[in-house]
Amino acid sequence: MTNLYLDIPVFDDFARVLDGDVYHRLPDDWWVGTSDIVGSTRAIAAGRFKDVNMVGASVICAVSNALGHSDYPFIFGGDGASFACPPDRIEDVRAALAATATWARETLDFDLRVALARISDIRATGRDIRVARYAVSHPVSYAMFSGRGLKWAEDRMKAGDNIVAPAPAGARPDLTGLSCRWSPIKAKGDDHILSIIVQPTDDRAKFDTVVKHLFELLDDAPRKSSPIPAKGPDFAFPPPGLKLEAIATEHQEGGYFKAWFKAFYISLIALVLMKTGWKLGDFDPKRYRDFTGNNTDFRKFGDGLWMTVNCSADRSAEIEEYLHTAEQRGDILFGTHHQRSAIMTCIVPSITNDAHFHFLDGGEGGYTAAAAAYKAKIGAIGQDQTPAT
Repeated sequence: MTNLYLDIPVFDDFARVLDGDVYHRLPDDWWVGTSDIVGSTRAIAAGRFKDVNMVGASVICAVSNALGHSDYPFIFGGDGASFACPPDRIEDVRAALAATATWARETLDFDLRVALARISDIRATGRDIRVARYAVSHPVSYAMFSGRGLKWAEDRMKAGDNIVAPAPAGARPDLTGLSCRWSPIKAKGDDHILSIIVQPTDDRAKFDTVVKHLFELLDDAPRKSSPIPAKGPDFAFPPPGLKLEAIATEHQEGGYFKAWFKAFYISLIALVLMKTGWKLGDFDPKRYRDFTGNNTDFRKFGDGLWMTVNCSADRSAEIEEYLHTAEQRGDILFGTHHQRSAIMTCIVPSITNDAHFHFLDGGEGGYTAAAAAYKAKIGAIGQDQTPAT
């Protein structure tokens, strides 16, 4: 069967996210899904960084498992996720979202807001949903979104429109593959992990000019400022997300203890293999670690630029000053957050397949804190954010 999304050609130069030619319109009868955690800023302030990211990634995992594959466009946003999907499986997707909302509330006490909107309804507002595929490795590409339609769908969700009601008590999504076993990635010396969100105002050409120079500043550093070490992240034991992984799968494993023990046992074996480099069957720990670094979404475009990067103190200050000056000119709006670590949440359908996905966020506030800074500016100026793309 033809997969419309996979028919979109990939590109591997991230700077091309600004090139309108790489984006393709999705059909009118497709749907856009959005999600976020109500009160995520308070949760972050309380130190629940990993919990927030796990719930944000759970939406992608639940929808992937409902569709039977992950070959659909999605984007991780820290405290939530957005995606697009065809109409033929929309009821399965709706059920997965509803169950995920119930799971988040009953197991982690989070109010996960989820919504679905038709692309035809989005286009009726003068906005669009266009998607590109940025290849981070041969088997993995991440969706980039343009057209301001995604932002509109998120705003309407937060206003209470298009909401998918939580499923009845006790409902649980299929979160097979959701994990978070890597150690937090620490900044070295005086470096910072910098979370950056940059949004256009009323002149897309000026936004593009600002972002192109930002790319030049960041690409000048090793690994284009990726926080992931060249040898890949370190493997933690016991994993910092062991409890969360057990909570995600306890309904499938026959209870919390069984789920925890299974995750513990697998993690112990993985630790031995990672430390020794021994292969086990088709699992090659060095290859898996290498692809983890390659397959990480430390930069993305979803109607604006989102990045989690490693910067020296001087480069971080230079970026802040540059973005502030551009914002004062009216070219952009932005939010940033400084921290000393980054954290990773993963979806691993199979450890013997290179197509595993790793979502990166700042380890002490990340995108949620950067978005709070950005949204404070939006509130102060009352900007509608409906310019052309």
